[in-house]
Amino acid sequence: MDTKTKAGLSAWQLTMLALGTVVGGSFFLGSSIAIRAAGPAIFLAFILGGVLVYFILSALSEMAVANPRPGSFQAYSQEAFGPWLGFVVGWVYWTGLVLAMSSEATAASVFIQAWIPRVSLPALATIIVAGVTLLNLLGARTLSHLESSLAAVKLAALAGFAGLALALIIGIFPGKAPVGLGALALEPVFPGGIRGVAGSMLIVLFSYAGFEIIGLASSEARDPHKTIPRAIIYTVIVLIGLYCSVIAVLLPLVPTAGLSQEVSPLVAALTSGGLSRAAGSINVIMITAIISTMLAATFGLGRMVRSLADAGHAPAFLVDKGDVPLRGILFSGAAMLASVSLGYLLPRQIYLFLVSSGGFSLLFVYAIILITHNKHRRIYGCPPKGHCQLAGFPYTSWFAIAGLVAVIATMPLIPGQGSGLYVGLLLTGFYLMVYTIFKSNPRRLFSRGLALAKPLPPNLLNTKEHPNQINKEPGRK
Repeated sequence: MDTKTKAGLSAWQLTMLALGTVVGGSFFLGSSIAIRAAGPAIFLAFILGGVLVYFILSALSEMAVANPRPGSFQAYSQEAFGPWLGFVVGWVYWTGLVLAMSSEATAASVFIQAWIPRVSLPALATIIVAGVTLLNLLGARTLSHLESSLAAVKLAALAGFAGLALALIIGIFPGKAPVGLGALALEPVFPGGIRGVAGSMLIVLFSYAGFEIIGLASSEARDPHKTIPRAIIYTVIVLIGLYCSVIAVLLPLVPTAGLSQEVSPLVAALTSGGLSRAAGSINVIMITAIISTMLAATFGLGRMVRSLADAGHAPAFLVDKGDVPLRGILFSGAAMLASVSLGYLLPRQIYLFLVSSGGFSLLFVYAIILITHNKHRRIYGCPPKGHCQLAGFPYTSWFAIAGLVAVIATMPLIPGQGSGLYVGLLLTGFYLMVYTIFKSNPRRLFSRGLALAKPLPPNLLNTKEHPNQINKEPGRK
């Protein structure tokens, strides 16, 4: 193994990078919509969401361990089903994540403006996006250290909330009677029925979204055969344990029907318990969480653009052979700036309509990961230096695929989510149309100076640092 591989990302650094991407505003703020829809049954929804994440990550792990390539699932889907799917998956994922991160920047600017009201929201959002983009230019190792610190702050905040909420429940605070079961004792477990739980699953999975960064960073991992499976186990255990703990102590403190998407459920719970000062600190944590999420997401966006350019699916000016995909990062940062500006040029409802497609985009990609893995396992078997990561194959694979399809189909059950489904389908159709145009005349949509990149030959895509180590013995299980 060469020096570069030895100096790659460790299992813990990959885990913190994943946690930095996952634990963001979608849980701190957006989870209130899911909790209100499902009621106390939201606890079961987060467990089910965690199980689906484990299946998806295990499938991605097998492919990443066998062939740790830049672009990860985009490259694997292209190898399995052809360049058309690689093009669509890559650009749908990139577009959805750009829109999601643009909305995160807007949300963070709203919180910051409360402290510096003289600075406009567009200016604050622009500063946030520019700062996140520039920090990503420093490279994977520097970013992983920064991301580890920010992720630690978020995880400590969630653990601290769980401790304070538990203290309110059992009555440790002087002068405060124990809450006990509190609001939980007065609510039915399924106030919205199965419909409410099904409708909440999009936001639940969106709260887990970002874990796929492990796959995108696999080509920069130290000894991928060991670090990637370990990082996945660490990530899943921490996420399920922390999320379920927070939900369990939150439910007795505040009625689920009273939650609002304008207020974090954590803030509402602590405020109802008389801990207003502690509740106020959650806003600081939310800003940290959002910036941390944007840092890690931009890391993945830059590598996705490089993978698309290497495959000939992006303009030639985006080809970047350096260790850090500078052009992909800057291109993604510019797209986020354009999206942020769009939010102030167009009516608010149109911008939110576009942003809602981000959830569909990620679910679409997760389903493709499972379908691609299914084909890889049947053809190649398991990685030669590791065990099968996805237990119970193919039954667990089809269970996860069916679960994702069900979540996509039930998106319209909650007001506002139906638009995400329709826009996501239109987005997918748009990229299929664009690919068809590229295939018939690759230069039609670009000037001569902006022609599509030529695909790199396989011997350049599978370099010594990232060898294709798939076991091609079909009989191996």
